[in-house]
Amino acid sequence: MIKQLSKAVRQFKTQLPYLPMAFGLVYRAAGGLTIAWLGLLLIQGLLPVAMVYLTKVLVDGIAQVIKDSGGLQGLVTLAPAAAAMVCILVAIEVFQSASRWLRTAQSERVQDSVHELIHEKAMSLDMSFYDNPDYYDQLHRARVDALSRPTALMENAGALLQSFITLVAMAGVLLTFGLWIPVLLALSTIPALVVVMRHTMRFHLWRMLNTTAIRKTHYYDMMLTSREAAAEMRLFHLGTHFRGLFKELRARLRSEKVVLARNEAVATAVAALIGLATMAGALAWMGLQASRGLLSLGDMALFVQAFFQGQRMMRSLLGSAGEIYRNIMFLENLFEFLELKPKITEASDPPPHPGLQKEIHLQNVTFCYPGSNRPALVNFNLSIPARKITALVGENGAGKTTLIRLLCRFYDPEGGHIMIDGRDIRTLSTESLRRQTTVLFQEPVRYHDTVFNNIAFGDIGSRPDAARIETAARDAGADAPISRLPDTYSAVLGKWFGGAELSGGEWQRLALARAFLRQAQLIILDEPTSSMDSWAEADWLARFRQLVAGRTALIITHRFTTAMQADIIHVMDRGRVIESGSHEELLAAGGRYALSWTQQMRGSVSRAKSE
Repeated sequence: MIKQLSKAVRQFKTQLPYLPMAFGLVYRAAGGLTIAWLGLLLIQGLLPVAMVYLTKVLVDGIAQVIKDSGGLQGLVTLAPAAAAMVCILVAIEVFQSASRWLRTAQSERVQDSVHELIHEKAMSLDMSFYDNPDYYDQLHRARVDALSRPTALMENAGALLQSFITLVAMAGVLLTFGLWIPVLLALSTIPALVVVMRHTMRFHLWRMLNTTAIRKTHYYDMMLTSREAAAEMRLFHLGTHFRGLFKELRARLRSEKVVLARNEAVATAVAALIGLATMAGALAWMGLQASRGLLSLGDMALFVQAFFQGQRMMRSLLGSAGEIYRNIMFLENLFEFLELKPKITEASDPPPHPGLQKEIHLQNVTFCYPGSNRPALVNFNLSIPARKITALVGENGAGKTTLIRLLCRFYDPEGGHIMIDGRDIRTLSTESLRRQTTVLFQEPVRYHDTVFNNIAFGDIGSRPDAARIETAARDAGADAPISRLPDTYSAVLGKWFGGAELSGGEWQRLALARAFLRQAQLIILDEPTSSMDSWAEADWLARFRQLVAGRTALIITHRFTTAMQADIIHVMDRGRVIESGSHEELLAAGGRYALSWTQQMRGSVSRAKSE
């Protein structure tokens, strides 16, 4: 028992620095409410002692009235004490209600503050964090396990303070009966302290070891209930499979958690019995003293209430201490998450984007995704001329999409340089670099918001007006499907909030409008026509050159009908460029591009005949 208590104390010391950090977080979020709440706790801690004292006064007074046969006149003399007790009872109820209101207001403010801290940290971290499963565990523990911990910690600290105030006052009352009684009261609660500490350590360890398993249950639940997976769940009869996975994992987690709770319940019951036995011994001694005429009925009532309240306060104090210990252990997860540092760093006071006048040049770039043993690019070289259209074509896995992530500086290359007009992008302001870049991603986000906002998100900081939004929609060929919606640009999209649904191609054109809204110097389009039908593609390609006139464009595509619009086409294979030239030059060369072009054209003809 002593060994376990010592281990808990040592672990508590290592996590003690998180305590002032948590209190500081709460105070910054709800300082005034916290001060008012602490004031109420101080008052509430003293009220039970006043109740115990008044109980003695009333019991002794009633006994004296009975002894003297004072009747109603004698009872009148006790009216002030009775009125005081009524006032205290009313005050206890009022202060408890006020404390609940203050705790709720404080909790809401603190949770909003913690949400803000987590969101701010998540947005500041690099894309590389999303390639690491440990990051998802840290995020889960910070967002789910630790979100409410600062408020809970304050509540536990407040309960501990209130219990401590009451306990000290009760101990002072018990001291009048003998020094050994408060000591006995303290010793009777040691088993309960050991139970609290031991269970807290075990539960926290269980949560740490099962974070991934808990996240898996959330994933299986999402697959069974989300709209995105609904079609395949039904078509491929995957519901039974995922339900089985969910039930199997939940059964294990539930069983382990129930065993922990059972062990705690047994240990708690044993500790409580020890406490009751101690109280019974003390009461027997008091009864013996009363039988000898050494104590009055009021003394007995005072002792019983003081000892009972003292034990209750000790259990409450230990429970609060255990919860503080538990919350600090979980708060460690929150503060560890908030202490994460982005791997992409900037020099102090970096210069802004210099303006793309000549070219973007990738020189001997080598890059490997975190956790992967296979490099995506090795000694890769490429030039993207300014104010020209460059296309990259190649099979999946050739490294085309990786280039987008490097050009946006979502990642830094492990070797080589990416330069804009001779300046390494790592020396520039990342914010200004991204400000001068606009991207249509291969899998753009479908925002469940209005059509207007779906486009405006491309340059939300400039607060675009309706004219700019409509121009971007026309440029992307999105104006036609928008015009068919009942509320056009005010229409809400997506089913989450009861909006309209679009086809895959219509969503893509909306994302294209979002990309065009930003008047950036570099336009990157990843498979811009992949979800468009042949008519929509032909219409958009006919206007494409005019849309990007005077700007630098990089198109990544599998469709050679799209690639042929470029001034220069680079054919990629396994992280390197194997052919470069215009559409006509590459056809004349008779290489990989020419072969793929022929195959695509034959496929187009075959599809046309079948239709």
